[in-house]
Amino acid sequence: MSKEIRILIAAGGTGGHVFPAISIADALRDQSESVKIEFVGTRDKIEWIAVPNAGYPINNIWISGFHRRLTPKNILFPAKLLISIIQSYNIIRKFKPDMVVSCGGYVAGPIGWVAARKRIPLVLQEQNSFPGVTNRLLAKNAVAIFTAFKQADHYFPKGKTLLFGNPTRKSLFNINKENAYKYFGFKPDKSTLVVMGGSGGARALNEAMIKEIDRLHDDLQLQIIWQCGTRYATEMRQRVDRSRYPNLRLLSFIDNMANVYAVSDLIISRAGAGSCAELMLMGKPSILIPSPHVAGDHQTKNAMAMVENGAAILIKDKELNKRFYTEIAGLYNHKERLEEMSNAARKLAIPDAADKIAHKIIEIINPKSTNNKVPVSA
Repeated sequence: MSKEIRILIAAGGTGGHVFPAISIADALRDQSESVKIEFVGTRDKIEWIAVPNAGYPINNIWISGFHRRLTPKNILFPAKLLISIIQSYNIIRKFKPDMVVSCGGYVAGPIGWVAARKRIPLVLQEQNSFPGVTNRLLAKNAVAIFTAFKQADHYFPKGKTLLFGNPTRKSLFNINKENAYKYFGFKPDKSTLVVMGGSGGARALNEAMIKEIDRLHDDLQLQIIWQCGTRYATEMRQRVDRSRYPNLRLLSFIDNMANVYAVSDLIISRAGAGSCAELMLMGKPSILIPSPHVAGDHQTKNAMAMVENGAAILIKDKELNKRFYTEIAGLYNHKERLEEMSNAARKLAIPDAADKIAHKIIEIINPKSTNNKVPVSA
């Protein structure tokens, strides 16, 4: 029997950190029967539900982000940081990992720092073209850094980065188009527009939809999936008479993205790294509206990587009022452009990112291991 490999994965705060981490864990489990995986997260964030649902144990540490503006929330930060470091020492002492994997989020900071102090190999997976603060701070101690955008290399030490792409959910490929159309009550011979503001929603996108819903639904005769976000769901349902729009599906949250990708021919979305990776993987033309409220304006950088290769159109929040309808109408009136964007998106995709990362992790831990199946090329 081969020696057990113990891997501790730290990721938290948002789905953009957590779901790539779960994809890596799944790939590790697929490639090695002897791997044992545990996660580190916080109790009040998405990882506390998503990780156990994926079948992995998770350890809690008491940490939160440091707010850049003056706020009473920062008063507790020094105490939280100290306690989270003590908790990290205890988690590592009990689990005895062969490697720590940081997929970003402030929860990865204390664990990564302690791993470096304990001389435990540390690897990073960075989803964005502009790396988050935690991974930038941990980079000097990392033995390898897996990136999804070439632009991220500029922020990390030379010689450590491997452009392997963003890990994505394998469930996206479990698609039956006929069933997907039935799921939404749509017709396969009509065009379908998807508007997504993320799990929390995007105010600017919702206001653009309120303004243009008549022209999109009636003039362009589109079938529409509009994910308005949990925080705006009640308001949007009050402001939109859904009986007036039979081909509109107004949702607070999308829990089956495979069906969404199956029926869509154009997607309007924020430009989070995970969303961009899935759009490329599924070959979906997109109009990207980067959030203006993220560190380092990294969503704009993510979007530009797709725009420059012909896979997407970028609209800034402040331009939505003028460009939202005209850009959508322009694409549906020239559908050959949608096909060109779809092909360009597919060319950017790295479909086996999770497998490549898992293979390299196992190789770093055990260079002589032959129990991994995926050839890796940097």
